[in-house]
Amino acid sequence: MYTKKQWSKLPMTLAVLLAVGVFCGVMLSNRTAKHRPPGSKVDKIKLPEGFKAEHLYSPSEEKNGSWVSMTFDDKGRMITSDQYGGLFRLVLPPIGSTEKPTVETLKVEGDTAKVAMGYAHGLLYAFNSLYVMINNRESAKFPKGSGFYRLQDTDGNDQYDKVTLIKPLKGEGEHGPHSIVLSPDKKSLYVVAGNFTDLPKMDSYRLMPNWKNDNLFPFIKDPRGHAADRHAPGGWIAKTDPDGKSWELVSAGYRNSYDIAFNEAGDLFIYDSDMEWDFGTPWYRPTRVCHATSGGDYGWRTGSANTSPAFADFLSPIMNIGQGSPTNLIYLSDARFPAKYKNTLLAFDWSFGIVHGLHLKPNGSTYSADHEEFLSGAPLPLTDGAIGPDGALYFLTGGRRLESDLYRVYYGDYKNIPAGANTVKPVLTTEHKQRTDLEKFHAVKDPKAVETAWPYLKSPDRFLRFAARLAIEHQPVAEWESKVYAEKDPQTLIYASIALAREGDSTKVGGPILKGLTNIDYAKLNDLQKQALLRAVEVTLYRTGEPDAATKQAVIAYLNPKYPSPNALQNRFLSKILITLEAPKAVEKTLGLIAKNEKFDDKDNEMVTASADLILRNPQYGLDLAGLLEKMPPQQQSFYAIMLSSAKTGWTPALSEQYFKWFHKAFSYQGGRSYIGFIDKARQRALKNVPKDKVEYYNKLSGAELLTGSGNDLVKMYSPKGPGRSWKLEEAVALVQDSLANRDFDKGKMIFSAVLCNRCHVIQGEGNDVGPDLTQLGTRFSAKDMLESIIDPNKAISDQFGSVAYTMKNGESIVGRQINEDANFYYIAQNPFDSKTIRKLSKKEVASTKMSTVSVMLPGLINSLNPNELRDLVAYLMSGGNKNNPIYSESSAPKGGK
Repeated sequence: MYTKKQWSKLPMTLAVLLAVGVFCGVMLSNRTAKHRPPGSKVDKIKLPEGFKAEHLYSPSEEKNGSWVSMTFDDKGRMITSDQYGGLFRLVLPPIGSTEKPTVETLKVEGDTAKVAMGYAHGLLYAFNSLYVMINNRESAKFPKGSGFYRLQDTDGNDQYDKVTLIKPLKGEGEHGPHSIVLSPDKKSLYVVAGNFTDLPKMDSYRLMPNWKNDNLFPFIKDPRGHAADRHAPGGWIAKTDPDGKSWELVSAGYRNSYDIAFNEAGDLFIYDSDMEWDFGTPWYRPTRVCHATSGGDYGWRTGSANTSPAFADFLSPIMNIGQGSPTNLIYLSDARFPAKYKNTLLAFDWSFGIVHGLHLKPNGSTYSADHEEFLSGAPLPLTDGAIGPDGALYFLTGGRRLESDLYRVYYGDYKNIPAGANTVKPVLTTEHKQRTDLEKFHAVKDPKAVETAWPYLKSPDRFLRFAARLAIEHQPVAEWESKVYAEKDPQTLIYASIALAREGDSTKVGGPILKGLTNIDYAKLNDLQKQALLRAVEVTLYRTGEPDAATKQAVIAYLNPKYPSPNALQNRFLSKILITLEAPKAVEKTLGLIAKNEKFDDKDNEMVTASADLILRNPQYGLDLAGLLEKMPPQQQSFYAIMLSSAKTGWTPALSEQYFKWFHKAFSYQGGRSYIGFIDKARQRALKNVPKDKVEYYNKLSGAELLTGSGNDLVKMYSPKGPGRSWKLEEAVALVQDSLANRDFDKGKMIFSAVLCNRCHVIQGEGNDVGPDLTQLGTRFSAKDMLESIIDPNKAISDQFGSVAYTMKNGESIVGRQINEDANFYYIAQNPFDSKTIRKLSKKEVASTKMSTVSVMLPGLINSLNPNELRDLVAYLMSGGNKNNPIYSESSAPKGGK
């Protein structure tokens, strides 16, 4: 047996070693019930003051799968679905009861499938029916493919005996069809689907179905092939009637939103996902909650064509949350919660186990919000949730076959909060009414539309301008084209020009639009108007092609003197336009901005949850963030460099030399999984523009030798050969017991680097000193000790290297390793790759602190290794990196065997 002191030292030496393990694509394995202390499932959940949590049921422990969706029927029973299995119906015990739910497996009568209907990402009980959104590839095991189904009880026996396929949908998996919600007037259904779900033919479209990329930035698809065949409009929301006879496209331009929710005003909200592989690129957008207005377009595009909230022809979110995996959105009008939670959305994040609270406030024709971390836990892979008939919050964890649990959260004094108390009378601003009036012209032709909408193009309210422009675009162009050319007000002209560029005859309107825009007095515009004007020029060039020579020179003469601008965002637009038009010195000016390392304050993508705050919440995803933050790519430089890859003229040998050297440096930064590939694709594009006799020179100068053959990754000295396995302690110990002599020292050293141990540890003077020196590891611990800590890192967590959760008085949580404290501040490190970056927390703002029960170490590090590789790594660690250690006494050559 080990003393408490010995156990505390064990993870000290290995904590960061595991934390920097390779990204393995597997979530933390939760411990089974027999290894879990009583009550720990609830104890790990952080709640606001006055709230209580109950653990009700464990589907996975009862062999009922991993549940990802839920609804309540008209009798107050919960209906759920396994992600890869059937449907279940539960009668829930009352709040405070110690009884277990009664769980029934639903078998739909007449269902010929071997597995009952399920595989549902969305469930809704409405119109005396159970609506089921199946998300699944059709197979022999489950012949019901993806689609929107209606289940009915036609004989009154409380079982569903009639199945109607309302609409088949092409798309499956985690970006397939998702949730279903009931409209506020209880007459219609709204459905949401991810960007891997083909948009079916609609009967009407609230946004114009002529979507394009509309981006002069070089179009590079994800180098790893993700979403390479997916195009606009991306994820979408549609409205239909109870029988699914008529379908209308409501909003689009999302990446992969799982859920939507209405408030009392009838406004629709959506929680959209990010593309984590794009971390570090200029087009990355964090997860965000959006107001899905009529015809709202949030501009998702594949690869580098992804749009920015800065684009005047798209909409901006209510709130950027940060990195994560959105799975659910709830509006709390039916909750029996304190008055603070009126006008509140709850947004579920699966990756980091956080329920974000957004307290909505009317802001013009849309909303702003105050943020609260309502609920969190680690690990807590949140899937779906709903407010039950009792006013409590019910939520599920699971997904991807993870351990699944059902919880209930309620306010302790809920009995003194009457049902319906959280429902509010909507506060409708003047702008809100104006917007909804304009939206009546969407998807219809009305002779009053243009006259009514035109004045609102001048509005300072972004959502009003959008609604007005869309109302105009829905009308025949002949009714309003001449108004564009005659318009004198600069802002009205800018937004009308965007409308005409999108809807007009592309062979005729380009020249007149650009002539009108270049007649605007640029100096008299504010920054937002300048940004919109530049966007109008970009859309026009994209839609109508290169203008005639005279118009081209007029645009260059108008914009070239304004580049570079003191405004970094405007420089992005200017570089796109001027490089596309081959303006004089555009290349030289852009390279000058790269050399200047111009800073870009990306206010449009500011997040309420800082990336550093997420690192220690989930060792899998958080450590990707740790690496990114340690070597964050300079996004403004990347933007200019990628844009220059399309420049065919304007180069001198000195400029080319400067440019291609930049790529070599760019490969030293760390971004998402696709970052290196995107940079290399831009480099390859650029090489096509150099003289043939210089291609090899610039190829080498730009870092070709740093890349793997695919160009998606950097060359490593060693990559685990595998095949790996899910190593168990007994198996691993038996493998290395008395089998470490004659191992390959050099290979062990390479494996140590390949799994990034040297990023944080020193061994024999080599590596980094973020974590403990491992040179003396083998003199203090046995191979079994090391393997046990690697395989079960949560078993013992050192106080010295454990993380602390700080609950702030504003309800937020911050997790980090406490480095120091004084009378006024805690000093914490949040990035295991970078202990020198310290964050100060004022003690006055901290409500409480608690040691985290989850290690920052990543389980499964050795799972990528085959038996010989595991032996080589353990031997290297036990030797302390010393080739003369007796462990290598016989020979440094590896043993035979596979």
